[in-house]
Amino acid sequence: MKMQIALLSLTTLLSSTAAFSPVSRTPAAPSISEHASRVSPLFMGRAAAVRAATKSKTDAKKAKVNAVFGKKITMAVKQGGSPSLDSNRQLAEIVKQAKANNVPVDNINRAIKRASEANTADFSESTFEAYGFGGASLVITVLSDNANRANADVKSTVNKRNGKIAESGSVLFMYDRKGIVEVDAEVDEEALLDAAIEADIEDFILQEGDEEGSSLVLVEPSDSGKMFDVIKEMGFENAKMSLTWVTKAPVEVSEEDFELNMDIIDALEELDDVDSVEHNMSN
Repeated sequence: MKMQIALLSLTTLLSSTAAFSPVSRTPAAPSISEHASRVSPLFMGRAAAVRAATKSKTDAKKAKVNAVFGKKITMAVKQGGSPSLDSNRQLAEIVKQAKANNVPVDNINRAIKRASEANTADFSESTFEAYGFGGASLVITVLSDNANRANADVKSTVNKRNGKIAESGSVLFMYDRKGIVEVDAEVDEEALLDAAIEADIEDFILQEGDEEGSSLVLVEPSDSGKMFDVIKEMGFENAKMSLTWVTKAPVEVSEEDFELNMDIIDALEELDDVDSVEHNMSN
């Protein structure tokens, strides 16, 4: 009887020791497949959504750029009276800008051919001026074959977001028309100055770009082509060229006003007839 009690006590002691052993408290590590089944569906879903959204925005931006230059080429051919780059200086300049903005050559050639056809609609350029929030102003450039539609779309987009369409000239006098060359790298100012002098460019402004490590070169519109050639000759093959409105009176707005203004700008840029939207916000 005493031996049975001793054996029972020993069995109980061993069971208790095993129960409180550190090894028994350590959970088994999940297998790779178990870990993936818990984590990867959510992670992959988010990553895929981000990639899809980014690609969608990039594709939409490319399509918009291609469409805008298609309109500009049509205007240049009809206004210049010739599809020849040699005899139509305006067309040659637009084609140069299109190539600088990575518009495919096939798209350019199709646009020139289509513009030469008699039944192709003509496009006209117009400018709208508007006020946003916190003292911000907007200059909206439109390229359209239907002025009434463009007028209605722009005004509706601004008014729905509590902006205000301004009278002609009330905003534009605070802006200068400039040629702009965008470079995805830092440009040495002294080297650019020497090259600009050789190219007979009298004045330019070199400043930091929106992206870190990038540069913007502002020149008179008549010098934009020459400056673009200068930048390319300096080895910056991915440079882009365009014309823009640059404010002479920048303002800093609150974060709330900034977001409200960007909501107006984003909505305007989604309109097919809108070429560009410039503003005077410094932040």
